Amino acid sequence: MNQTLWVVFQVIIGYNLVLPMLLFVFYKLFKRKRKTSGKTSNYDYAIIVTAYEQTGLLPSVVDSLLQLNYENYLIYIVADNCDISDLHFNNDRVILLKPETVLASNTRSHLYAIAHFKRAHELLTIIDSDNLTDPEYLNELNQFFDQGFEAVQGVRAAKNLNTTFACLDAARDIYYHFYDGEVLFELGSSATLAGSGMAFKTSLYSSCFDNLDITGAGFDKVLQAQLLKRGKRIAFAQKAVVYDEKTTNSAQLVNQRSRWINTWFKYFGYGFDILFRGIKRLNFNQFLFGVILLRPPLFMFILLSLLCAFVNLFIFPFYTLIWFFAFGIFAASFWISLISHPTDPRIYRSLINIPKFIFFQLLSLVHAKQANKRSVATKHDITS
Repeated sequence: MNQTLWVVFQVIIGYNLVLPMLLFVFYKLFKRKRKTSGKTSNYDYAIIVTAYEQTGLLPSVVDSLLQLNYENYLIYIVADNCDISDLHFNNDRVILLKPETVLASNTRSHLYAIAHFKRAHELLTIIDSDNLTDPEYLNELNQFFDQGFEAVQGVRAAKNLNTTFACLDAARDIYYHFYDGEVLFELGSSATLAGSGMAFKTSLYSSCFDNLDITGAGFDKVLQAQLLKRGKRIAFAQKAVVYDEKTTNSAQLVNQRSRWINTWFKYFGYGFDILFRGIKRLNFNQFLFGVILLRPPLFMFILLSLLCAFVNLFIFPFYTLIWFFAFGIFAASFWISLISHPTDPRIYRSLINIPKFIFFQLLSLVHAKQANKRSVATKHDITS
């Protein structure tokens, strides 16, 4: 009986190592060439930029947005708990909003912006206060709205690769964008949401939070669950690029990952709901997305897998060989994600420091319970 339970536990942990390769094989077998049109519709966009406490990066964000190769949009900056005395934007497209009370919530900031729209925007896109946008960002999103999608996730590429932590953070993003974005979407499921660089029908976004008030990190986890429950499919726009500030030091990493780990424990149960909905309705989009939501964070299943392999050295040595084989498959799948798209050589060179990166994420796990008390948002070095 104990041996059976031990085997079952190992399968539950170990399948996470081989799942990316399985998804990749099916992706290569069934991927279809997606047609894109040269000209897209001229949707009216609201670009919502949320800032909490820090405003130093907002001018560069706004400058980037004003260089979009697009005309039909307005920019709404929600400066929550911020000193805006030094913020001056001499452009009619930019609307600076200062909530009367502290919101301390992404969704509250988004809904506050929606309540103060200057006109009834058909679409909205969410940008972080440390993001920069590619000039074709909105045009690339439109490719998918023209196909009938109501929710689209773009790519968050690295804005900075100035430290080892930033490079490893970028490597992680490349992995997730490939498997949880491109591969999932091409297989007929949905891309996972990344917190920014995403766009929605305004009416759909508002309806997802009609009776919900989300505080702390993880609004994107709640939002994607609400979308999947409604039977929506989240498209992945590989060429809709926002450039995201990566963590540059261990303190940033621990605070940020503590919030993310807290979020996974808080919301991973959505995976069961969506998985069972998919089984009940024979809905592949919901089924596969539910499987992905139940997967632990990368470092957690790697450490648990190492633990299983080590224990087996003393009780079932043959199982350790199986674990090494599984680790080889995972390493290959991680490498595939990096070589599938142009990857900066600095990212490859940083990979030798993965054990240190995992160590600090282990520290993040220790602080996860108090994560939202430690920090509400990542504080970036403006000079980085």
